[in-house]
Amino acid sequence: DALHAQRGHARFLVEEKKAHYALCVKKNQAGLYERLHMLPWKEVTAKFYDRTEGHGRKETRVVQVLTVDDLDFPHATQVARVVRHRTCLKTGRRSRETVYVITDLTSREASPQRLAKIIRSQWVIENRLHFVRDTAFREDASKVHTEHGPENMATLRSYAINCLRAAGHHNIAAGLREMSYEPFTR
Repeated sequence: DALHAQRGHARFLVEEKKAHYALCVKKNQAGLYERLHMLPWKEVTAKFYDRTEGHGRKETRVVQVLTVDDLDFPHATQVARVVRHRTCLKTGRRSRETVYVITDLTSREASPQRLAKIIRSQWVIENRLHFVRDTAFREDASKVHTEHGPENMATLRSYAINCLRAAGHHNIAAGLREMSYEPFTR
């Protein structure tokens, strides 16, 4: 998640947790984003192409990977540029999105194909939790911003989602609606 593309997080993961990272860099980190944007992407030979069709669209992803040694980001050894080309099957509308990812994984540990898989796996978390918390609970519109309120509310939302899933609900919004009618059906 782009929220975690912080130097302190990268150090913590590698130095304290002995883990690896693959962090998305967005324009809210203007200097780092611009540095990644200016890398010699036209010269890259390490590429991976992936084409899928689903959710009402065709998508082609091109993952290009460069080894870096002077990025000024803790433990960064590779950067990836992911260009997504999407076509809506219903309207024919096309879009293009470019995403940059930094990782401490070396080229021996993560080929362009493996990095593509790692990057895509993040969307499982996004779709199963963050998207649900925002759409079902309108988390992004929450007015709770002080002290431990945001963390406490996130915990309660996650607890509610887990309870609904444990009760067999695959659609959390439908499960919430059903539970809200419960007092009226007794």
